[in-house]
This record gives sequence, C-alpha cells and structure tokens, in this order.
Amino acid sequence: MTRLTVYGEGNGAATELDTRDGVAIAAALKPIGVSFTRWTPKTPLTADASDADVLAAYGDEIKALADSGGYQSWDLIRMFPDNPKKDELRAKFLDEHIHMEDEVRFFVEGSGMFYLHANEKVHMLLCEAGDMISVPAGLKHWFDMGSQPRFAAIRLFTTPEGWVAKFTGDQIAQAFPRYEAKAA
Repeated sequence: MTRLTVYGEGNGAATELDTRDGVAIAAALKPIGVSFTRWTPKTPLTADASDADVLAAYGDEIKALADSGGYQSWDLIRMFPDNPKKDELRAKFLDEHIHMEDEVRFFVEGSGMFYLHANEKVHMLLCEAGDMISVPAGLKHWFDMGSQPRFAAIRLFTTPEGWVAKFTGDQIAQAFPRYEAKAA
C-alpha cells in the first residue's frame, strides 16, 4: 500500500510523519511542489496487456496531463527481476539528482520508492499501482526500484531526450534505507 514517511535530512531513523492516507500524502507533498494523485483505468487491464493497451486505458488521463503540463511524449517502462541490466539500472537512479524538467511517473503495476529532498527533510514515498507522481524540475531526489524490481510505469516528457539527470554529488541517499519490493 502507498506510504509516505518523512524524515529530517540528517537522520534516516527519526520519523516525522508516516501515513498511508492518499489525501494526507498529497497534502504533505504539496508544499514541496510535488503532485500526487491516483488514477483508475476506464478499461480493466489483463495481466498480459500490451504497452499500447496500457497507454490506451489511461489515454484520457495522459492527454489531460500532457495538455496541462506541456508534455510532448510518453512511454511505458516495464522492469522485472529477470532483467539482465537490473543492477546497472538500479544504480543509475540511486544517487541524488535533479532534472531540468518535471519527472512524471504513473505506476500501472508493481512499486518503487521515490526519495524527495526538500526543506531540510527527506520524503520517502512508496508508489504502487494507481499512483501518479510529478516531481518538479529542480527538486533534489533519487529513486530505488529494489534489487528485484517489478513495476510498469507510464513516463511523460517535455523534451525528446527524456530522462536526463544532473547529479548533486551529495551522499545523502546513503543515509536512508534502500527499498526492497515484496515478492509478487
């Protein structure tokens, strides 16, 4: 179940907030500019749904978000434990970084953990199926898909380059617990 845990930036053990309530999560993230909502497909998806089927099921939501945010393209990324590049891909996201554009992700299935660093706090957000998060350009963050990743997420982009990170060099990510997804 979706969960937000907030810590002081200097301590990955002292919890300031811990909630699974979607309304409380959205309210806690709003002051740092992060948008959090939940989407439900208009058409039920089967376990073997193609990328095109998934994108079509959320077509109205994607179009509304693209129109309001100026997103030019979107795709679906799927990650499973048998991916031979899973360790390399996990490592790519684990250090604190920023983007020059918003990072928008909608979790169709599975889960992953966003760590958002703002206002001398770290907001650790477990995203699961149905969760949509928009991290504003310039907000320091990192992402952990776990050592046995299992998720599918729709990504929206304003530039053709897609995901481009500028790493901060801060080692703060090392002070917080890593994410380990539950076995499916």
